[in-house]
Order: sequence, then C-alpha cells, then structure tokens
Amino acid sequence: MRGSLLVAGASSDAGKSLLTAGICRWLRDRDVRVAPFKAQNMSNNSAVTIDGGEIGRAQEMQARACRVEPTVDMNPVLLKPGGDTRSHVLVHGRPFGEAGALEYRDLKTDLRAAVLQSYDRLRTSYEVVICEGAGSPAEINLRSTDLANMWLARERALPTVVVGDIDRGGVFAALVGTLAVLEGRDQSLVAGFLINKFRGDARLLAPGLDQLRALTGRPMLGVVPWLTGIGLDAEDSLSLTRTVSGGPPVGDEALRVVAVRLPRTSNATDLDALGCEPGVVVQWTVSPAEVAAADLAVLPGSRATVRDLAWLRSSGIADVIVERARRGRPTLGICGGHQMLAATIVDEIESRAGKVDGLGLLPTEVRFAVDKTVRRSRGTWRDELVDTAYEIHHGITHVVENCVPFLDGQQRGAVWGTSFHGAFDSDRFRRAFLREVADAAGRQFVPAPDTDARALRERQLDLVGAAVAEHLDTAAVERLITDGAPAGLPPLRTTLGDRP
Repeated sequence: MRGSLLVAGASSDAGKSLLTAGICRWLRDRDVRVAPFKAQNMSNNSAVTIDGGEIGRAQEMQARACRVEPTVDMNPVLLKPGGDTRSHVLVHGRPFGEAGALEYRDLKTDLRAAVLQSYDRLRTSYEVVICEGAGSPAEINLRSTDLANMWLARERALPTVVVGDIDRGGVFAALVGTLAVLEGRDQSLVAGFLINKFRGDARLLAPGLDQLRALTGRPMLGVVPWLTGIGLDAEDSLSLTRTVSGGPPVGDEALRVVAVRLPRTSNATDLDALGCEPGVVVQWTVSPAEVAAADLAVLPGSRATVRDLAWLRSSGIADVIVERARRGRPTLGICGGHQMLAATIVDEIESRAGKVDGLGLLPTEVRFAVDKTVRRSRGTWRDELVDTAYEIHHGITHVVENCVPFLDGQQRGAVWGTSFHGAFDSDRFRRAFLREVADAAGRQFVPAPDTDARALRERQLDLVGAAVAEHLDTAAVERLITDGAPAGLPPLRTTLGDRP
C-alpha cells in the first residue's frame, strides 16, 4: 500500500488528532510503514525531537502510534501563541520569528515551501502518510493563507475525509455545510465523512446517513463511538476544562492535584501521567478557593511567563500560592511556573518588561536569554531516574542562596520548581514525588506500585486503532489512500455558487 489521506474536521476538537492516530496505528498493525503529518499547528503543547526541534505534541503522539521516532517534518510549521494577536512561528522545529495575524499572511510563500518539502520527504521515506487538517476547511476567511487543509489537499491531490463531532450536536449540518462552502476543485477531493464521539445505537443514524449521501453524493465511512478512558495528548484548549482521575486509591485517601489554568498555559500534558495514578485526581481551575484547598497546587508551563504572572496576581491566586508556602502546603512550578516562583525575573526577550518581582518562594533569579533552550533531558531525584524529560525555555534560573536540588531546579520546604517537562512519565520518580507530597499534605495516600504511564498510553493507542478497525469501512479507506478521491464526485451547489 502506498499513498496519503487528509483527515479534516467540521470543527475544532472534532477528534482529528485521535482518529489520525487511530488510522496510523491500524496501518502500522498491518505492517504498513506509516507517518503522521500536520502542515501547520497552533498549540503551546509541544514536544522535542531527538535533534532538538519542536513539534506539536499531537504529532509526537501520532508518531508513537506509528511506532517511529518523531521528526520535525511531521509538523513543519508550529505557531505558539504568546498573546491574543501574536504568535511565535517555528519552521522545521526552529524559531522563524514572531507574527500577528495579518503579518502571517506575508509569510505564506516561505511557509508553503517548507510544508511541501516536509511532506515530500515523508512520502519518500514512508509507504503511507496520514495528514491531519487544522481547525476546519470551512473557515473560508482563512483560505488564502491555508497550509493544512484544502490547499495542501489540492497541491498533492490528497483524498480527504471530513470528521464531525456528533456530541456537540448539528453534525449533519456541519458536514454538509463544510462541503458546501468549499470551492469546486476542493470539493472534488472530499471523498467521504466520519462521525465521531457517538453515544448510543448507530442504527438510529441510518436515515440521516442515507440523506447525507443523497445530498452530497459521498459515503459515510464510519461512525466511531465515544471512547472512554482515552487521555492521549490533546492540542485543544478545551482539554483544560476536564478533571481526570486514575480510579480509586490504593491507600486510605486520594490526593487532589489542582493545576492553575493560566491564560497562556503550555505543555499541559505534563500532568497527564499524574492522572493515570489510582487515587490521584487532577483538576484544572482558575478558582483561588480550589487552589487553596488542593493537596498539591501546580503552576504549569507558560508561553508568556511575565504576563501570566501578572494575571496570577490580578486573579488572587498568587496570594493563595504564597499563603500555601507559608503554611507548608505542597506547591510545584514547572518551566514558566518554576520561573514565577523566583525572587526576581529579568526579561528583555519575551515580554521586554525588564526586572519583575517573582513570587519569592525560591531563592533564585531568572534571566531570559536570546537563544531558546530546546533539548531532551535526564536527571535524578531521591535516587530515582528521570529519562523522559525535555526542556523548552528562554528563562535561565540562577540560584542566589543555597537550597535543596530538585531535578534541574530547586526545593524550599514544600515548594518545588523544575524546568523539566515530561518528568512524571518516569514511573519511579512520579511515585517518589507523590509520596513526599502526600506526607507534606498529611494524606494517607499510597502510590500504586505498578502504574506504567508509557504502557498505558500504548494500550490507549491500541484501543483507538482497534476502534478504527472495527467502526470504519477500512476497505474504502484503503482505496482512498491508494487510489485517491474517485473521479466524478458531484459538486454541492449553494447560494454562494460553484466556484471553480
């Protein structure tokens, strides 16, 4: 089998990332050499490749589904929002510049060349490339600068399937409407639909599926049920509204972890492994009262440390964090959150704010460097190895007073700080840290002795791959990959006209 497929969405959070991963795992289980591809991603959840480049975490997860090492070609353009109007632009995993929405249009030529270079390299190296779209191709106001949806499909003749999220309602209108607003040449590449997140008996959908085919001339290629217990790396900010638990505790009490949902949170996936632990409840919040009541409060990574620190103060959460430290209540800062715990921050790079007071909970000074640190990292704590970590930061932390080391960072009392993302994926370290947190919090919590975060993720990828195998018309999907979109797909005419 050789070829490609584009998985587009009728909306954000329709499940494109997960279904792309599922198709990749289904193909890999059939011994097909397959790779994921997302031309452009907008996310502050990034991963580090073996050569020190940054890509979206969803593409790193999809590479695991393919059982291959992730590379920067799998996500050649990554936008990391630093505010409401500007983003840090990375190309082939490296800094390219900063741009506002209108300035970004001027980069189109350079970015499109980078996208096609990466796609073509993957097509040379792998039998199949499964591409994930961005947002929705129905965002016709962005068509002129599109990199990841129908522009890519047209440039490389990619057969396209559109995924609709039935859980949010209006799925038939979303699928028909997505097709209807596309130009005629783009419509000719849309070869079918998928419905995702269905709860109930799929036979109830039959009349709607028949009418959908009659309206569009395109088949429904599968109805994927709501998959419970799947916590794979998410890109969408909606993922920060959920509470995750690994099940009932092994000991007498559970441990409640509350993470602050900063306006520019980055690498929220750092806490996913904690949510795998029986008896650990992980909640994201902006409530000072919930932060105060937590057994462990977490300040996560941030794409804009100084601006998010100002928000932390205006929200009242900064005062809560300081009071927690005074009372010996456990608090953890990761990357940007670690920087916020410092006595002072000197930033002439990211915010250009100069010298700013930190929360003063660790005896450190943070200075922002021009060059970003991007690397995979290792460390030990309490004689436990961390071999899953990576770093992405401009801020360099300098210790100004003696304190207890914690991985690459520091500990003072019940306050810990580190620049390491992904440390909790190391099972023995995670258990040792949770034991210390439980002692400081006065909880009768016992970490499970055998939780394997990486094995759990592998089982989840197997489940998603099995769902694709069971609920998709895999023979039809295979024909699309190998043969492309069938000729003669009828255009769907609307009052907008059939644009050539």
